[in-house]
Amino acid sequence: MAAIPTLEAEDAKRPSREREGLVGERTRIGNRMKSALARLGIRSFKPSLRTAPARLEGLRTPEGTPLPPNTLAELRRDLGRLHLIHDQIREIEAARRKRLEQRPDDGAHPMVRLLARVIGVGVETADMLVQEILSRNLRDRRAVARYGGLTGSPDESGARRREKGLARAGNARVRRGMIQLAWRFLMFQKDSALAQWYRVRTADARGATRKTMIIALARKLLVALWQLVTTGEIPQGVVLRPAA
Repeated sequence: MAAIPTLEAEDAKRPSREREGLVGERTRIGNRMKSALARLGIRSFKPSLRTAPARLEGLRTPEGTPLPPNTLAELRRDLGRLHLIHDQIREIEAARRKRLEQRPDDGAHPMVRLLARVIGVGVETADMLVQEILSRNLRDRRAVARYGGLTGSPDESGARRREKGLARAGNARVRRGMIQLAWRFLMFQKDSALAQWYRVRTADARGATRKTMIIALARKLLVALWQLVTTGEIPQGVVLRPAA
């Protein structure tokens, strides 16, 4: 039986999901601008810079000619969209910080604040994980891994058994976020037991091994974070920021 979320629980997911969509739109617009300029032989322009509007007006092709008028007008409009998206992302992040500061004990906010104390985990990642999976009533670690989309998809026929990669079931946002977090975790929590477990099993330095084992690390890390916010058990070797 599927648990139907309340309106409040579903609404709490909207800021994180909206921000994810805005970040993706920002990337698409930036890539489109770079592609338009690359056709003219210009590859050094960075749309994300604050000085991008001023630099756009002074751009010249390798032959020394200015940008065609229609291309220049399109790029100006794209920069306007980027500016609007940047402001909206900052507005979402500011509203989240304000909610956490004004109502630290409301709903799932204690989980977010605790998770954000883990060095390498930002407020955005903490909020996404809590709202999407960690605040759900999951019965055990296997259910956590399955809902996070970090379990395998075995194909069994008689005595034959083979893995077909990650199962398509599960929360795609959690899966993407945890894989990214696992790579960051190796950088910021080098002395943790999980990071050492990963390094021992990837000592051969093969790329395929690292990619396979990062999924296993993401699964173990998700279970460890679930135990942290539900029971208060700190993963071995993980360093926390001081409580605010």
